[in-house]
Amino acid sequence: QVQLVESGGGLVQPGGSLRLSCTASGVTLDYYLIGWFRQAPGKEREGVSCITRGDGTTDYADSVKGRFTISRDNAKKTVLLQMNNLKPEDTAVYYCAATIRGNIWIPSLHPGRYDYWGQGTQVTVSS
Repeated sequence: QVQLVESGGGLVQPGGSLRLSCTASGVTLDYYLIGWFRQAPGKEREGVSCITRGDGTTDYADSVKGRFTISRDNAKKTVLLQMNNLKPEDTAVYYCAATIRGNIWIPSLHPGRYDYWGQGTQVTVSS
């Protein structure tokens, strides 16, 4: 069973930055398609970013393009989400998700594509 753990959330002022980390126990995330999702109160879970296995093709939601960057830290066996120029509308619980099923060389921001989920980390952007 893949267990994912997110960290790095917190309270930040508008325009600030946070870096979220996703780690897994018992498996190497290099072999998985990894996605970051978020869910704000009263809203559906939405895809933020993802990174494929292999060449690490990435994809981003339009709302975060140019501000968020997803990457793999293979030495630390983590997947990072660097979030810059944060806005109040970025406030949400952020989840890391993974799958090794199907064609994991094609990026996907659809929650249904993923099989394993972390517990989430809260990101609050407020002055």
